[in-house]
Amino acid sequence: MVVMFMPSQAGAPTTTPLPYTASPLKLLVSDVILCLSCIRYLPGILLPLKPYSSGKLDELYPSRGNLTALAVHGVLIVYQVAFILSLPVLLFLPIYICLFYIASVFLLSNRICAFLNGRQRFLVSHVPLPRSDHESEHWIFINGVGVGRHWLQSNLDRLSLTFGRKITGIHNETAGIIFDVIQCLIQRCFCYATEDVRDAYVFVKQTLLNEKYEKIVLILHSQGGVEGGLILDWLFDALDDKTLGKLEIYTFGNAANHWNNPTRKYTDQGKPERCIPHIEHYVNSEDFVAMWGILDFIRIPSRYLGDVFIRQGSGHLLNQHYLDTMFPLSHDKRQVLGENEFMRQNVKLISCGSTPKNTDFTMATEKLAQNRDIDGIGSKLRDYSRLWRYRNGASPD
Repeated sequence: MVVMFMPSQAGAPTTTPLPYTASPLKLLVSDVILCLSCIRYLPGILLPLKPYSSGKLDELYPSRGNLTALAVHGVLIVYQVAFILSLPVLLFLPIYICLFYIASVFLLSNRICAFLNGRQRFLVSHVPLPRSDHESEHWIFINGVGVGRHWLQSNLDRLSLTFGRKITGIHNETAGIIFDVIQCLIQRCFCYATEDVRDAYVFVKQTLLNEKYEKIVLILHSQGGVEGGLILDWLFDALDDKTLGKLEIYTFGNAANHWNNPTRKYTDQGKPERCIPHIEHYVNSEDFVAMWGILDFIRIPSRYLGDVFIRQGSGHLLNQHYLDTMFPLSHDKRQVLGENEFMRQNVKLISCGSTPKNTDFTMATEKLAQNRDIDGIGSKLRDYSRLWRYRNGASPD
């Protein structure tokens, strides 16, 4: 097996319309059609069900907290699907009955979700770490669809074990998987910033402006990619190049329809230098959410900046389907293995659907070839993944 690798595009001018600047209603209709066209991959969100390589940290491990979350989500899925199917009936009812019915449905749904979400917006990892030299770094995580407080804490602890750092989580509260997907489409089509997006923007901006930190690492999963993309677009307007240069971004199963990283200056050789120095996207090829997110929109030249690594397989859960396959833990579950099947796989270079003569693709492949010549390395994934070099408290710098 090989990993598909699309190096970051150069962002050359293109006549292709930007996907997020068209009519919001047209975008929404297009997104609904796109989402429905991928519906046969819906079971791939939870598959494979095993193994539980991270033990109780895996979302489908049969622990009390996980089983409770799954049971509540099961109730919400049935409840919300039934509500959507009942909507045509409202056309034949008086308006006041319709309003009362809709308000009642959302009120009960919110009450059920409150049980999953808890009350905290910000959480931190609980993994005990040895004293390290990472005091000048701040790692931040924004979760994806369907994640309540319990799963967010598991995500934070797994990330902390993986990278040997304290992780701060900003809770993107779940409204149930069905309503989360709808919210996701609304957020990216209408550029709608929910309360958690606004809270996250303030937190990330304050952290970037804090002179104590020299490096800010932002990790995003699923819908967290949509929210992170909105936050990033705001940051480009608010902060200078030096401050933005402290930021690194890594995404998993990104659901966003674009990813910007504008050029602010050129080197003496005429090569562009980006505002954000390091962006990497990791994705499973049959991840239902990613199929109407990153996997569809990377085909548009110049609109999904950052290196893209595509693993052949299904699954959308952060711990069980991404971290367990890309950053598996040792048998004692205390650190990441030094070698694994995913990082040993060969890399197959792909373009964004453009020809090899496309300026973006040519510049990206030239950069890739230069890096290989300098490092004297082969075509294994571990040779190109910057995030891999952060494992177990290490640093790529």
